[in-house]
Amino acid sequence: MNIELRHLRYFVAVADTLHFGKAAERLGMSQPPLSQQIRQLEDAVGARLLTRTNRRVALTEPGRVFLAEAREILARTDHAVDLVRRAQRGELGELRIGFTRSTPLSQDIPGAIFAFRQRFPAVHLQLEEMNSLQQIDALLERRLQVGILRPGTLPKTLLSKRLFRDPLVAVVRSDHPVLQRVNTRGKLSMKMLAQEPFVVFSRSAGAGVREQVMNLCREAGFAPRISQEAREASTIIGLVAAGFGVAVLPQSCDHIHVEGVTYVPLAEANAMSEIHVVYRDDERSPLVPRFVQLLTVAKS
Repeated sequence: MNIELRHLRYFVAVADTLHFGKAAERLGMSQPPLSQQIRQLEDAVGARLLTRTNRRVALTEPGRVFLAEAREILARTDHAVDLVRRAQRGELGELRIGFTRSTPLSQDIPGAIFAFRQRFPAVHLQLEEMNSLQQIDALLERRLQVGILRPGTLPKTLLSKRLFRDPLVAVVRSDHPVLQRVNTRGKLSMKMLAQEPFVVFSRSAGAGVREQVMNLCREAGFAPRISQEAREASTIIGLVAAGFGVAVLPQSCDHIHVEGVTYVPLAEANAMSEIHVVYRDDERSPLVPRFVQLLTVAKS
C-alpha cells in the first residue's frame, strides 16, 4: 500500500488527541474507518505506531519518530500549496520589466513600482534598461514580461495601454535667432525650423522619438537636414549647445540642464510623445495584470 497524505493527517490527529473518537470528530469522519486507516498505515511502514487499550491510546517509540517526520511532511506540503496559491494570485514570483533611458520615468511610475513591492514583497522585480526596439524584441521572445516605452507600430501580439503623454519641445541654443519667432503663446512652429540642421537620435538607439520627429517635419512640409546623430538625449542636448543644430525631444528631458540651451514648446497639436506599458496578449502570469493595473491607476 502506498502511503498518502491523508494517512499522515489521520495519524497526526490521533497522536495529538490520543483518542480515536476525538480524532475522528476533528477529521469529520466516523471512528471505525479511522481505525482501519491507521492499521493500514502501520502495515505500510512495518511498525506499530500506537498502542491501544480500552482506556487509553499511546504512541510507541517508532510512533514518536514517525510523528515528527509526519508533521514536517505535512507542514512542507501545506507550505508548497500556499506558495502555489500565492503564485496563482500573483503574490510571488518574478516580474521582468523593461524601460528605456530615453524615457525618463515620471514620478508616478516609480511610485507604482514602490506600491507593488509593498503589496507583494515576495515578488522579485527584475528591471532592465533597453531601448524601445530591444524591449519589443524581448517581449516577443519572452525575455521581458512588461515594457515601459515610447511605442511606434507594435506587432499584433503585443498589447499596450497609454500611461501618459509627454509633449515634444524644440531644443535650441539660447542665442539662436529662431527664438525671436516664438509666438505670443510661447510656442514655436515646426515650419520655423525647416532651414535648420537637426540633431536626432540614431536609428541604432531604437528610440521612437526619432520617428515622431521625422513625421512632424514631413507634416510641416520639409525633410530635416540631419547634421549629427546620437544615442543619448543628454548627448543630443550637448550637441545643440555646441551649435550643431536644433533638436526635438520630449519635454521630460528638460531636467537635463545644459548651459546655453532653451526648451520651447511646439505649436503643433500632435507634437506629443506617449509612454505606454506593453505586454503580450497571451501573457499568463497573474503578476502582469496586477502590475499594469497599478501603473494605470497611478496615472488615472
